[in-house]
Amino acid sequence: MALNGNAFAQETPNQEADNAIEAITVTATKRAQVIYEVPIAISAFSGDALAAQGITDLTDVGKFVPNLNVTGFSAGHTSSANPFIRGIGLQDHLITTDPGVSVYVDGVYLGRQVGQNWNLNNIERIEVLRGPQGTLYGRNSIGGAINIITKQPDAKPVAKVVTQLGTRGRMKADVFVNRAMNDDFSFNLNAGYNARDGLGEFINVPDAEYDVGETKDLYGRLSVKYAPSSDFSLVFTADANDGEGGLRPYTTLIDEVPTGAYYTGVRFGAPLPSGPLRNTDVAADPYDNATGTKAITTVSNKASGLSLTADWNWSDTLASKVVVSSRSSEYKAGLDDDGTIYALDHYPEQGEADQTSIEFQLNGYVGDVDFVSGLYWFNEEGSNLQGEDSSFNAGGNLLDMRQETTSKAVFVNVGYDATDSLRVSAGLRYTQDEKEASANVGIGPTLAKDDWNEVSYDLSANYTLENGLNVYGTVQSGYQSGQFPARPYCLFGDPACFIASENITAVNYEMGLKGNVTESFSMSIAVFNTEFDDLPYQVSTTSEGGFNTTNLVVEQTSRGIEFESTAYFTDNFKLHTSVGYIDVDVKEQDGIKPVAPLSPKYTASISPSYEFELSNGASVNMRLDYSFRDKMYGEPSSDPGRLTQIDSRELVNVDISYTPAEGDWKASLYGANIFDERYDNARLNTGDYILVVMSNDASEFGARFTYNF
Repeated sequence: MALNGNAFAQETPNQEADNAIEAITVTATKRAQVIYEVPIAISAFSGDALAAQGITDLTDVGKFVPNLNVTGFSAGHTSSANPFIRGIGLQDHLITTDPGVSVYVDGVYLGRQVGQNWNLNNIERIEVLRGPQGTLYGRNSIGGAINIITKQPDAKPVAKVVTQLGTRGRMKADVFVNRAMNDDFSFNLNAGYNARDGLGEFINVPDAEYDVGETKDLYGRLSVKYAPSSDFSLVFTADANDGEGGLRPYTTLIDEVPTGAYYTGVRFGAPLPSGPLRNTDVAADPYDNATGTKAITTVSNKASGLSLTADWNWSDTLASKVVVSSRSSEYKAGLDDDGTIYALDHYPEQGEADQTSIEFQLNGYVGDVDFVSGLYWFNEEGSNLQGEDSSFNAGGNLLDMRQETTSKAVFVNVGYDATDSLRVSAGLRYTQDEKEASANVGIGPTLAKDDWNEVSYDLSANYTLENGLNVYGTVQSGYQSGQFPARPYCLFGDPACFIASENITAVNYEMGLKGNVTESFSMSIAVFNTEFDDLPYQVSTTSEGGFNTTNLVVEQTSRGIEFESTAYFTDNFKLHTSVGYIDVDVKEQDGIKPVAPLSPKYTASISPSYEFELSNGASVNMRLDYSFRDKMYGEPSSDPGRLTQIDSRELVNVDISYTPAEGDWKASLYGANIFDERYDNARLNTGDYILVVMSNDASEFGARFTYNF
């Protein structure tokens, strides 16, 4: 497959230019289809492409897909990944918030996107679907969906070890084994360890266990497949990860808000115990941290899951599939908002979530019509707790949030080949959601309950032109259930403020063209217009009770264009490109026009690579990956006086790999972010101060060795 965000090319080493680009098969629509014929904007990466680009987590994927931006800042944790597609994502992480972009691993939806295992090893491919996917992927897919598909066990014997050493203390080791135990059983096992040093020190906590931004992670995944015949298979999978490290780098700007409580030393008419603060009280190096609270310095995350997938082929025209899964995740994190030695506003936090899901599919053909249908059930229980070691105004602080979500759905998608060139499809999904939530901010628990239901639809057509290019048009809708406030300290003044927003709806109109333009050039282009109703933005300010987060409900229209291409200039030189443009228009409210947070207007990537053979039959591959993300805003405001604009960033990776003639090992020299571009993940103006949460993505140079047994 193409080594970048381009999803149109299947590649093998040293192919001739006349067959360099071939169509591949994806399962984005829960049926196997040639990617040219999928009537949605989609990017895909193979496991080999991920390795070649040095992509190790979801944040890296977000650098090479048009109109995709992946941030990682939840509660200062280093393991979180929050995707934003076409102006839709999630600014927060608490249990009462839901992502606008869904992430699936082998068909299992991940309800939480903090604390999960984001080490992208043992991967068959990743598919990034842009635009609402409400019919086949259901709730929380109003911006798009990301499918992570792991390698299934089979009879092919494989054993691979990858080791990596680099600057900033990088140490990584990963092993993958695939074996057949007998004619019916096979398994694969992936396990690894990944560590990296930090970027700064906790200057006022000399006994801190980790440095700022330091990470250590253990992970593993075991899959066992039972396939007594070609018509039935059963796959059992267990995975787990255990990570620890130091708080993500961030800093606090105080002088920039001279009317704020930190600068004046007065909050809500009362003096702060620390008195007035200045930027000089924060660490001089923004990658150091001046907190005096040890409980803040360490972050941790654990996640584990079990899944069982059964596939039956009942006949040549009818098949069914069942996916049953249970997952749990937990984390410990939190920020010291004042960023100083004073125990003023600091919020050590822990969270956990347990989810169970069941999906049944019935798929097949009836005459010239093919269909995908199913039933879906999902339940999640989770909580977030601040209280022990936390404080607001140097006094006690409590935040105890709990929620149980139950979602049920029935769906069907039907396709019909009207002619050899024209295919039309349509789909419907009916979803019922119910949430029961409780909030305790120190005045006793407040209980709330709400429910929603929605019908999502899809209507699309794609036509193959005489030159082989495929043109498509689609109308898609998406749905997300309403959300309760994340930090309802408004309860101190309004006991009735803990209520959920209305359900969110999205309708997307899209046209596109994709395919092989010539034998050595493939491309795709998509033009879209998406309308969102009752979309909540999270807005955070300090209030008399604590750090209050409320939902600003808006109407938003996102329109734009996306382009991807793969070109072979010679048999050995190829170039992958992606470009995205999005214009987000938010309806004015009370004379103020909000903006979509964390959504760059322009995104782009360029990835040239060149491979040549040596006289001894060995090969050397050199590649460069350039990624651009335009400026954006960390909150739903473009007011320059709030200082929440995040500057644009340009990242460059390089990789030089040597493969001997026998091809059983490969050695690589790599450089990630070679110009050491330091950039912000988020900026938030609370009215008292500005939080600047920075990336943990500094430059790194090293060597990687891959050995296949």
